[in-house]
Amino acid sequence: MFETLGFETLTAPQAAVWFALGLGVVFGALAQVTRFCLRRALVGEDRRQAAGVWLTAMAVAVLGTQAAVAQGWIGFGAHRFMAAELPVVAIIVGGLMFGAGMILTRGCVSRMTVLTGSGNLRALVVLVVFALTAHATLKGVLAPLRTTLGSVTLSLETAALPGNALIWAGLIALAALIYAVRSGNKAGTLVLAALIGALVPLGWVGTGFVLQDEFDPIAMESLSFTAPAADAIFFTVASSAIPANFGAGLVGGVLIGALIAALVFGGFRWQSFESPAQTGRYLAGAVLMGVGGVLAGGCTVGAGLSGIPTLSIAALLAIGAIVAGGVLMDRVLRPAQSLRSGIQPAE
Repeated sequence: MFETLGFETLTAPQAAVWFALGLGVVFGALAQVTRFCLRRALVGEDRRQAAGVWLTAMAVAVLGTQAAVAQGWIGFGAHRFMAAELPVVAIIVGGLMFGAGMILTRGCVSRMTVLTGSGNLRALVVLVVFALTAHATLKGVLAPLRTTLGSVTLSLETAALPGNALIWAGLIALAALIYAVRSGNKAGTLVLAALIGALVPLGWVGTGFVLQDEFDPIAMESLSFTAPAADAIFFTVASSAIPANFGAGLVGGVLIGALIAALVFGGFRWQSFESPAQTGRYLAGAVLMGVGGVLAGGCTVGAGLSGIPTLSIAALLAIGAIVAGGVLMDRVLRPAQSLRSGIQPAE
């Protein structure tokens, strides 16, 4: 469709960067205001309200994505989520690692990106270490770990949930919305959460339909943070050698959007580490999330908010493993936290 839009100086890959930047700005601002984070929904002191926000976003993402599929605008048949050979060991191990890591850093990587924009230097360190570790797992010294675990696969007759996709989408969205309306959130908060969810199908349709150019094709992508963080840091250090891509634009947009929202609503403040022990904990969490996000095929947003709407079994397995890893790590840490200073709130 891109060739019909009349752009003469902008290619489809270049347009994808600007599109991602816009998506990121909106996500960053909305996530800053709503404190959107799956870790908070699992173990935060206000977990019920946080889960309501996350589930509202997911419900809208599922309905919007599957509506776009039904319209014939996009399809996931060739997407990596739909591989017939499921790398089951890599997904489970990676999900457990990512979930444990986000507890150690007191926020998933999407939350760390948003917090970086609001002046949190702990989050900035986590984001940089996460990106470096993810890149090392994708293409560097940790790649053998990825290929070894990824070689253990399970053959699937269907890579997506069997049956009617619209029925599955309706059931998932209905269950999520029932919980959300009982979560104690104000209506305005849930509306903002719904807008976050709407960014997912917007991303899929934007890259998979509107910006598609048969002479200069781009990958179909939506909100995610594992590969984009790696792409963003690679672009940052080598921008004269490689062009920006969707991932770099998305991460940059999230930082800008979060910064704007933090300044407008008074949420910007400088924060840093309080002790060497805390620094070590956050670094360990960043490494676990970096390796785990690659092995699992995505983070809480990439495999969760954007992955679940595809109805992919791989995405569902990944988010299940992430949740399990987070809950287990929280149970390990909770006795020590209670003895020191009580339950640590989400960032």
